[in-house]
Amino acid sequence: MSRRMAWAGVVALMTTAAITCTNDDAARPAPPPSATSPTPSAAPPTTSPRPTVPTSTAPNPVSLQALTTKKYNGGGLRLGRVLARNSAYTRYHVTYRSATLTISGIMNVPSTPGPHPALVLNHGYIDPAVYTNGRGLMREQDYLARRGYVVLHTDYRNHAESSKDPSSEINLRLGYTEDVVNAVLALRTSQYVDPSRIALLGRSMGGGITYNVLATQPGLVQAAVVFAPVSSDAVDNFNRWTRPDRPVAAQILHRYGEPATNPSFWRNLSAVNFFGRVTEPVLIHHGESDSTCPIAWSRETLAALKAAGKDATLFTYPGEEHAFGPAWPTSMTKTVSFLKQHGV
Repeated sequence: MSRRMAWAGVVALMTTAAITCTNDDAARPAPPPSATSPTPSAAPPTTSPRPTVPTSTAPNPVSLQALTTKKYNGGGLRLGRVLARNSAYTRYHVTYRSATLTISGIMNVPSTPGPHPALVLNHGYIDPAVYTNGRGLMREQDYLARRGYVVLHTDYRNHAESSKDPSSEINLRLGYTEDVVNAVLALRTSQYVDPSRIALLGRSMGGGITYNVLATQPGLVQAAVVFAPVSSDAVDNFNRWTRPDRPVAAQILHRYGEPATNPSFWRNLSAVNFFGRVTEPVLIHHGESDSTCPIAWSRETLAALKAAGKDATLFTYPGEEHAFGPAWPTSMTKTVSFLKQHGV
């Protein structure tokens, strides 16, 4: 069975107890204070680039190929009520358009004169039944806005006040990727944003969504940062989270088949098979003690990006778990340096 990586299956096994953290989908207790020094990963072994999966004339609508040809209509960004205000930024409730849906979120707008560089933040898995507007990545929302970035944190469909999509689970949540593409397009229309300086930041499942965007819409943004991402091979994610949720897994397998019996479908869900299309530099942060998303997944993703000739960097953090603790400030300093290095 393939071990390459994507995002498809971070599903209902995450219980309410596992998601009551203030920062993200599956935070664990903070690691010991001694684990603060990030370690650049060793260069991956030299391998031959993976061939890009050829695109058929009529791709399966549940595939990354379909997302490469889809017409996106992101726009209609509306700043609603003020949620909070401080000397550094104002926090707004926002909505924007994604196909026929309306997606909610929050947007932090710096108090300094614009237009500003901007980021779309892609949160990790939080049960939609308990998710609230702007939840997840709260530390990152604040940190980046205080450093002059407009921050648009999207709720995704079926979350908070976003429109409902009853097919989302059976379609392996590819609609979330569409919502993020449309979030970038909506940001480009904002008077507060420099449309030539937009990047993505994703954590956990949101890291997998970020990979999907890079693989299907090259050139959409200027750079991407992921923290503790899921695998870029959809089979890894399905086996770890979706397969144990038998009712959901049964529906998916009935419709699409097992990875072993319908490998082309699962290959076409996996960003790793489309890394040849990526044009943006990628920065990956991953804790070496992550028990939610194995660090091996990020090492494999790095190797695949490098094999495809892409600009990719992985920083690993000894002792850090999934949500990051003592090393989080260091990781954010490196994130802002990376973004500025690439013009964002």
